[in-house]
Amino acid sequence: MVCAKIAEATRGLAPETVAGPTTGGIILAYEVARQLGLRGIFAERAAEGGRAFQRDFRLRAGERVLVVDDVLTSGASVRDTLDAVAATGADCVGVAVLVDRSGGAVRFGELPFFAATEFALQTYEPGDCPLCRDGVPLTVT
Repeated sequence: MVCAKIAEATRGLAPETVAGPTTGGIILAYEVARQLGLRGIFAERAAEGGRAFQRDFRLRAGERVLVVDDVLTSGASVRDTLDAVAATGADCVGVAVLVDRSGGAVRFGELPFFAATEFALQTYEPGDCPLCRDGVPLTVT
């Protein structure tokens, strides 16, 4: 149902392929693509850093690509996937995520952006976490 929401919201962007980063974007890329009647692919971590399309996934120059991911926090995995798309000469037409937990702080230039839901959540750099700093142990209930 959520992938249908993403597909409907991005249909007007006229993508030809849907791409997602490993690991969170793989299933989403395939399901959003299926609902749009398109091909779904994924970008894996590259040995030299960033992400790349491997396993015989190819994009042609000018191909219109929608990038999808599960949770947006810092935007790093989406940016890596956008870079992988650009490296092939294809064109990204938009970005969509299941959950934007950045509080609206992360955007991707002028690219259209869609989040199925938004959830603001405080995050900390390691060492800045007040619970860690106070020695509060991690417990599972």
